[in-house]
Amino acid sequence: MTGLTFLIPIALLMGAAGLAAFFWAMRSGQYEDMDGAAHRILIDEEDEANP
Repeated sequence: MTGLTFLIPIALLMGAAGLAAFFWAMRSGQYEDMDGAAHRILIDEEDEANP
């Protein structure tokens, strides 16, 4: 039972830290362009500097 007195607050703090990181990512615009990276990986751009 004494183990739970340590584990429950630690789990709550880790959950709050994860939630804070998620809200920080939302506020900083990490999820603005979800399709851009998916389409960018398929575009085959040749390097124009090498003939």
